[in-house]
Amino acid sequence: MELWIKALHVVAVIAWMAGMFYLPRLYVYHAEAKAGSELSETLKVMERRLLRVIINPASILVWVLGLWTAWLMDAWWEPWFHAKMTLVVLLSVYHHLLALWRKDFEADRNVRSVRFYRIANEVPTLLMIGIVILVIVKPF
Repeated sequence: MELWIKALHVVAVIAWMAGMFYLPRLYVYHAEAKAGSELSETLKVMERRLLRVIINPASILVWVLGLWTAWLMDAWWEPWFHAKMTLVVLLSVYHHLLALWRKDFEADRNVRSVRFYRIANEVPTLLMIGIVILVIVKPF
């Protein structure tokens, strides 16, 4: 049973991260598009669906299955686990920022630059690297 929970957790992580990599890339394209244009309207649909159909459900599964796995492993008192959870919380905060930025695009009131979204696109990569190292290497 424990291996099934871990496997489903990893699948959910992959889905969540795929969305977290792709959504800010869509924002780069959207920031370049003229408000009200056909491209802008298409990107609004893509962003909304990506967030609601993939990213949000995957993140819920990541949290539920991850906490269940931590309980099964009795990882609560491990220092690496505390560091990992800190990074997962930061990734969740970033997820919520993506959702807020999507609302700005939806209302045609984005004020952020293409460069901002290009830089923001790197955040989940950095967090993911830290999380994977903490889980696999357990450096402390």
